[in-house]
Amino acid sequence: MATNKDAFRDYLQLEKKYSSHTVTAYCNDIASFELFNTIHFDQEGIEQVNYSQIRTWVVSLVDNDISNTSVNRKIASLKAFYKFLLKTKQIKASPLLKHKALKTPKIVQIPFSEKEVEDALGHLQNPVGFEEIRNKLIVDLFYTTGMRRTELIHLKVVNVNLSSATIKVLGKRNKERILPVLPIIINQFFLYLKERSFMLSIVDDDYFFLTKKGLKLNDSFVYRLINSYFSAVSEKVKKSPHILRHTFATHLLNNGADLNSVKELLGHSSLASTQIYTHNSLAELKKVYGDAHPRNQK
Repeated sequence: MATNKDAFRDYLQLEKKYSSHTVTAYCNDIASFELFNTIHFDQEGIEQVNYSQIRTWVVSLVDNDISNTSVNRKIASLKAFYKFLLKTKQIKASPLLKHKALKTPKIVQIPFSEKEVEDALGHLQNPVGFEEIRNKLIVDLFYTTGMRRTELIHLKVVNVNLSSATIKVLGKRNKERILPVLPIIINQFFLYLKERSFMLSIVDDDYFFLTKKGLKLNDSFVYRLINSYFSAVSEKVKKSPHILRHTFATHLLNNGADLNSVKELLGHSSLASTQIYTHNSLAELKKVYGDAHPRNQK
């Protein structure tokens, strides 16, 4: 089993190009099921399990108040493992062939309105000093590019090309894409780089965005930054970098952008991922349609 798990890890990292975080999560899920299988069925290895064993594990997870979403994620890890075993011809059929995912509630991500974004940026007008200038650029960059939080955190200095007004980001599965930078925020890049050059100590010099101590940003830092600025202007429950990415997509669609273009900007591998953003643009479209159609004016 150890050999299979090691080979599976290499497969996820090298062939599928999953992030280290995703690879670790997959392997932890598999190890968790392996331990359960050993304790409850006294069976070493999980290559030759049957579906009833997996079903017993699912029931135990639900009984221990693990959410359906988390259970589905764990099963997805198992599915990937058995798919790998099929690919390497170590099994003839996956025990999860007929498995149906547990039902999960549909979560509607509510974007910020254009006014809320304007108000948040209003609090950042005329920034002074390294931190304020950096913060304004981060908010503007999220809203004008739709980049992911991890893409912003790992943005390298070498991948910012102000002469061509583009930045190169590394997305999921190590896929690179080029994002345009709007002329309206180019000057902010220069202001930030000027302040950055005055820093006395820089530890993570390769990374574009830094803390005042010269360190690369982290997930919680960026989340708190976005949450703090939007808490002042919005009463929405979720105020995160992901909601700002969602806002970027929704506002583009509301203003006439086509779905394929938004897909490319977001770095989605399929249109199905991008279509979750269309419910808000459809609402806007209905409003425009209702206001403009002659039959509705009578």
